[in-house]
Amino acid sequence: MTKATTNKLMTTKLTVTAMLTAVAVVLQYIEVSIPIVPSFLKLDFSDIPELIGSFVIGPLWGVIICLLKNLIHLPFTGSVGVGEFSNFILGAIFVFVAGMIYKYNKTKKGALIACISGALAMAVLSIATNYFIVYPVYAQLWAGGDMNVIINMYKALLPASDTLLKSLLIFNVPFTFCKGFIVAAVTMFIYKPLSYMIVKMNNAFNKKKMS
Repeated sequence: MTKATTNKLMTTKLTVTAMLTAVAVVLQYIEVSIPIVPSFLKLDFSDIPELIGSFVIGPLWGVIICLLKNLIHLPFTGSVGVGEFSNFILGAIFVFVAGMIYKYNKTKKGALIACISGALAMAVLSIATNYFIVYPVYAQLWAGGDMNVIINMYKALLPASDTLLKSLLIFNVPFTFCKGFIVAAVTMFIYKPLSYMIVKMNNAFNKKKMS
């Protein structure tokens, strides 16, 4: 690959990254409450541009989009950065796992397997991040260190969720997996025409189509 081609490829990747980051920032402000989970768990679609970036220009770029999105959102947060940290960690896991699998199996079936695997990895690892980092910090900041304040919000929905671990397993893991699945479904729907547009914009991209 010549230097000119390499520069052209990098320029296109940076341009696409900037565009997708801008879309992700906007989507991060559009949140949907789900009645069957505590009110502080909200669904947003800001992982869609990250997943598209991971598929089109590579998994590391998907992680970069996720990082930039949360850094831009940081000055406007009400979570003292904890929400952004959690969003970045889980989003990065999702798009990196999915992107790596798709990188070596660029078919429609490969994309589906990649998305499900990424969503599953994100859901499972959310147990550790929430249990050891996110919820203890939230408890210190807004509940005087009393974790029962948070647990009681879960118990109001289901009395059996009387410990933090139970609450995470019953509510957060299914919620996180479903969020990943919804993001994946939307991405699968719009990825093909969008990727064709990007390929047409710069022929440096891999032109192998999703079969």
